Amino acid sequence: MASRNAHTTREAPPGTHAGTRGAKAGKRKAKAAERRTKPPVRGERRRKAATNGRTSGTATATLGATSETVDSAWLEPQLATLVERPPRGPGWVHEIKIDGYRILAQREGEVVRLSSRRGRDWTEKFPTIAAAVAALPVTSALIDGEVAAVLPDGRTSFQALQGALSRGSDARLYYFAFDLLYLDGRELVSAPLAERKAALETLLAGRPEGSKVRLCDHLEEDGVQVLQHACRLGLEGVVSKRADAPYRSGRNLDWQKSKCTTRQEVVIGGFTDPEAGRVGLGALLCGVHDAQGELHYAGRVGTGFTASVLRTLRRRLGAIERKTSPFTERVSGRRGVPVHWVKPVLVAEVEFTEWTEGGQMRHPSFQGLRGDKLASQVVREVPVAAEKARRRGVSPRRRAAQER
Repeated sequence: MASRNAHTTREAPPGTHAGTRGAKAGKRKAKAAERRTKPPVRGERRRKAATNGRTSGTATATLGATSETVDSAWLEPQLATLVERPPRGPGWVHEIKIDGYRILAQREGEVVRLSSRRGRDWTEKFPTIAAAVAALPVTSALIDGEVAAVLPDGRTSFQALQGALSRGSDARLYYFAFDLLYLDGRELVSAPLAERKAALETLLAGRPEGSKVRLCDHLEEDGVQVLQHACRLGLEGVVSKRADAPYRSGRNLDWQKSKCTTRQEVVIGGFTDPEAGRVGLGALLCGVHDAQGELHYAGRVGTGFTASVLRTLRRRLGAIERKTSPFTERVSGRRGVPVHWVKPVLVAEVEFTEWTEGGQMRHPSFQGLRGDKLASQVVREVPVAAEKARRRGVSPRRRAAQER
């Protein structure tokens, strides 16, 4: 693996304008330019705010930092494209797909912020993870990774993560770090992935024993064989990444995901009343958007719930009920069971066996709500033939939205 490479940030020169108003405008432009090229967490005022909570010994995290202590600048994460099969040959590294929440961990001195993939501040959701990031042997950093719940057999589980959050228990939660974008004032975004991973491994080698931060390791073997092994172990799948590529925000073919099971996000558009002694609700009525933004019915989800989850869902859905169906198709309840329509704003993750010819999920099972994803962006995810898409210049997002 290549050695670590330092990349220096570039600072824009201050603007020069005649008069006081012009000088102030120039300063604002210069500060804006700095925010685009420096880590999201920085600044003397922020360091002073962090110092107010300083204690002797190891560093402690300033949890739930406000906009005064954490810069509002945010880096959109890189996303993987679903493909039919993993890439083969040299130049790729393969990671086991983590079944959790994508989190960008920002660190500046004692200030820590954990951001969701949409840029929301989730520091208070994972206080022990934030404290573990604060204990890393570094002054400033921006780490990309995923928070997940680890089962006794070593697998990660999104359902277990949801359960831990609802109970307020984080004993089984860990942060799996797989990329390093800034380190002590140096920008690493433009460095090859292999160099970023080497720098991350060096950083985490100095973490305290028992740390909640774990290194998401990778394999350099044949991608198809790695996926087959992952599926035999009951894992979700594999994420394959180009070892020589820089970090590119958004969804692209430099990162490709291959799944062992069919899972994706769906939008909740309604629910039915419970039957036969069940509590909360009977089933969720779900859909996905097409390229024009229309919501199409994709089936009902009636399994995968605990009694506690059913009650929680009923409360949340009851607060957003509406009189009309949000689906393009006509949808009715089975055997005359009443249907409640809701605003299509909540996103659920569902596991199922396959898509039917009519565009509905077969044997779907509820995995949990996705508070980190926008309902308006949920489309049917279709695996692409990566090489064909690359040659034709087809956008992975457009391809997924066009096919139903």
